[in-house]
Amino acid sequence: MKKVVTIQDISCFGKCSLTVALPVISAMGIETAVIPTAVLSTHTGGFTGFTFRDLTSDIPAIASHWKSLGLKFNAIYTGYLGSKEQIRIVSDFFDDFGTEDNFIVCDPAMADGGKLYTGFTGDFVDEMKKLCGKADYIIPNMTEAAFLLGIPYTENYDRAYAEDVLRKLAELGCPTPVLTGVHFDNEKQGAAAYDSRTGEFFYSFRDNIDKTVHGTGDIFSSVFTGAIALGKSLQEAIDISVNYTADCIEATLDCFDEQWYGSCFELCLGKLISYVNRE
Repeated sequence: MKKVVTIQDISCFGKCSLTVALPVISAMGIETAVIPTAVLSTHTGGFTGFTFRDLTSDIPAIASHWKSLGLKFNAIYTGYLGSKEQIRIVSDFFDDFGTEDNFIVCDPAMADGGKLYTGFTGDFVDEMKKLCGKADYIIPNMTEAAFLLGIPYTENYDRAYAEDVLRKLAELGCPTPVLTGVHFDNEKQGAAAYDSRTGEFFYSFRDNIDKTVHGTGDIFSSVFTGAIALGKSLQEAIDISVNYTADCIEATLDCFDEQWYGSCFELCLGKLISYVNRE
């Protein structure tokens, strides 16, 4: 049985980070271990008055215990990390648990819509850039890619621009970058990937849905990690991830009140399983 460990925060209510990653990857038939970096009563996108408990100091102790047990994983997958200190601790985790037989996925969840998330600075971006250089796959959106590369953010670009961004992301040290939220018109949206070892580019698109639903980036990254762990090709992995993410958004359109705290991904888990088995 494949084993994945994911390191990110958990919101007790609201669908993002570990609240998404654990059920989604488990539904793919993969044992999913977790290291929560913080516990929140709700996620921060639209809620106020939420509680927050920082678990940074617990991460090294968990890692040390696991190391004493000789635990091994097929994949290490990181999502939202809340501080430079957490990034450095996770970097040490990569050193302790990364091997030639497993792979690392880093979702540099730190920005969207042309802006960094509240509380993040240029110093944080610099640390995240180093972490991405230690990963086998990174999954930024176009905003995060712009910050990682130190280039202006733009919403108007063509295929040649996206491919240039992917090449430059690979130069950070990650051999296989994946861009999410890629669109060359208003009709289609999806993802693009680049295998720097072969020089090949890969694309996957679905009809564009002009709605913002919280946590879709976490869904994509979780599915992608699971698909690669199951031995899917890069093209298959982005196809499954794009299709399932789009399915989750579509399923949420009838539940408008829920869009601000997450997608109705639970309604689509059967589709995810069918995608995995079909591919």
